[in-house]
Amino acid sequence: MNRIIYLLAFVLVLSCKTNKPEKGEIEKWEAQAANVEIIRDDFGVPHIYGKTDADAVFGLLFAQCEDDFNRVEQNYIWATGRLAEVDGEEALYSDLRAKLFMTEEEAKANYENSPAWLKELCDAFADGVNYYLYTHPKVKPRLLTHFEPWMPMYFSEGSIGGDIERISTKKIAAFYESDMELPKMEALELKKQKEAEEPQGSNGIAISGKLTQSGNPLLLINPHTSFYFRGEVHVVSEEGLNAYGAVTWGQFFVYQGFNEKTGWMHTSTYTDVMDEFKESIVKNDDNLFYQYGEELRPVESSEITLKYLDGKKLKEKKYPAYRTHHGPITHVAEGQRTASAMMWEPVKALEQSFIRTKQNGYKGFREMMDIRTNSSNNTVYADAEGNIAYFHGNYVPKRDVQFDYTEPVDGSNPKTDWQGLHSVDENILVLNPENGWIQNCNSTPYTSALEFSPKKKDYPNYMSKDQENFRGVHAIELLKDRKGYTVDSLIQLAHDPYLPAFKALIPGLVKAYYANDDQNPKLREPIKILEDWDYTTGENQVAMTLAHFYGTAMGKKAKHPKNISDMERMTYFGTHTKESLKIFEEVIDQLTADFVTWNMPWGEVNRYQRITGDIKQEFDDAKPSIPIGFASGRWGALAAYGARYTTEGAKKIYGTRGNSFVAVVEFGDKVQAKSMLAGGQSGDPSSPHFDDQIIKYKNVDWKVVPYYREDVLKRAEETYAPGKR
Repeated sequence: MNRIIYLLAFVLVLSCKTNKPEKGEIEKWEAQAANVEIIRDDFGVPHIYGKTDADAVFGLLFAQCEDDFNRVEQNYIWATGRLAEVDGEEALYSDLRAKLFMTEEEAKANYENSPAWLKELCDAFADGVNYYLYTHPKVKPRLLTHFEPWMPMYFSEGSIGGDIERISTKKIAAFYESDMELPKMEALELKKQKEAEEPQGSNGIAISGKLTQSGNPLLLINPHTSFYFRGEVHVVSEEGLNAYGAVTWGQFFVYQGFNEKTGWMHTSTYTDVMDEFKESIVKNDDNLFYQYGEELRPVESSEITLKYLDGKKLKEKKYPAYRTHHGPITHVAEGQRTASAMMWEPVKALEQSFIRTKQNGYKGFREMMDIRTNSSNNTVYADAEGNIAYFHGNYVPKRDVQFDYTEPVDGSNPKTDWQGLHSVDENILVLNPENGWIQNCNSTPYTSALEFSPKKKDYPNYMSKDQENFRGVHAIELLKDRKGYTVDSLIQLAHDPYLPAFKALIPGLVKAYYANDDQNPKLREPIKILEDWDYTTGENQVAMTLAHFYGTAMGKKAKHPKNISDMERMTYFGTHTKESLKIFEEVIDQLTADFVTWNMPWGEVNRYQRITGDIKQEFDDAKPSIPIGFASGRWGALAAYGARYTTEGAKKIYGTRGNSFVAVVEFGDKVQAKSMLAGGQSGDPSSPHFDDQIIKYKNVDWKVVPYYREDVLKRAEETYAPGKR
């Protein structure tokens, strides 16, 4: 017994020593920090200058931790499959999902097998975070007290969640808890909840120089993401790196942004990049096999041990893990164990993510796209050579078109296997269309450049959904037959207040009211307000309040055909009005109950509130907030402002996602840009940069980007080396 106690004590001491940096490690950090200069401008944006790319990455991660270590750590707790250690048992299946695709041992092997230059960047990533923790002893991590250079392998492609989040943890739980399929009613409820969620996505617009006043191309970088989960950075090295834009907390590359010669904007793609393969599994003695053609192949089996917090105790749970050549078994579909296949090449994905930021023209950018690991995104592009381009997806498996890959396919049939990847030339690509502009708002690529768009008949069905949305419709109407663009006019276009969804939805409601013999007097005044409305959003618009809550209620309650898009549903509700008056009356009653009157200007209801730096913020009507006139992307707002509805402490709605980091860039002899960030750069409520951009954000008063060093110095608020602030 004493021997066990001594052994445990030794292990505890050893683990403590492991997390305490050695003298040589500290000296290494300090030497690298001496090669880095951080200049904070008047909005707190860090401009990081390093001698080498690795020095710049070291400084970039240090600066990110200064701004929001909480979110840097959170992203790696989630990505590496350790969320249950801080959030408890309910997060186990998120962790299991991560580990099914890559174990820690596999992440380490990927790091070791990386090219030397990439290993240097991964080392710099870990060193930058660890030096921050060393120089900030008062910062208490929730879990990760030491960062490792293999961690970026889990978080390599750039998107906040990436493809892996599309794999349902509910389905994983149903399989691993009871070897069952998710019950149909539960699956339907999840689908219904998904339909009701704020749409996720982004806008990218590229304008040719022939349509601009200056003759230079313009690029709108307009991602719609969770607020505060991307910071604004500028990272420069003497090895050719000079990238400005948005970085997802904890990543060492600018994900959406520009350098002096090229700009790149990612929009979520609807290209089919993930498939499910139903496996025919048989048991022979104690071994599992799966049918593949005429042969039985062994199922790879292993065991995954996860830790989870139960009260104040850390407990363990073990799970079996199964894999075929298609991928890990994640769930049951149609009574069969099913493997999920997706892009999982972390080394190549990290390479592509960083190489992208250093390209100086279309030729190099196009060659970078040949790496083909940017799986979850489309890319809207512009450059100083005058090119504009659109890449629809980047990782597209070749498939046999006789099979329907929108449903799980038979994994025992070799013909269903992926047959390699489509080349970039085979993917949907638009380059310098004659109309002079390209737009993608997560909509169909077949309207990306009007009549000069790609043609659906030229591509296999799985290459893209031919599905429009109201943001795409809105963008096209604004862009066609227009020229004379400037940076400022493109910003104004990106905030156009018209909402095409309500042009489709509201007239049907008004018509139904006047067609009814029993015209409910309670509805007369709100119906009149909607009848006179021009379908634009704004802080003072009462009609916007009525339309938003009515459209939301219809989406949740009204019957509609199955398997139609959000745009198709709202259009359907505009012409099928059997339930509309009843639901509208319920909306009026609910608004009156919540706010005493339904007659509420939109800015009174639609608010911005940032009180704490918490990752999940609770909202409170009794605490300070400001009115916002923007609207949800669901209604066709390009400047999307999506809200989370809360029940405790709040009746009003508060923005949580949409326009976060946004920029417009002009490429010429010198690059020029304006940008905006929701709230501010810092996650610390005591920082002057916690919410110093929100008034400019609501007033569409974007800040000028200081890109060149002489301009950065004019705007400098602080200059320091990491650890010397």
